[in-house]
Amino acid sequence: MDTLIIKISGMRGEDCVRVVANTIQDLPHIGHIEVSLEKEQAIVEYGRLIEPDDIVRAIEDAGYPASC
Repeated sequence: MDTLIIKISGMRGEDCVRVVANTIQDLPHIGHIEVSLEKEQAIVEYGRLIEPDDIVRAIEDAGYPASC
């Protein structure tokens, strides 16, 4: 698995963290996820069958600006 650090804007509390984490976890080929409100980022382990852009797009579709 590879590791990706994604910067995420717009998270205001733990509910937002849960939404982002659940959004990422629902994608295929995702391993460990760590979402930090304080650092405004997610660290995601992902497999070769999913592209980083797909992960970022899912976060953005959930309503949070994201980039890697």
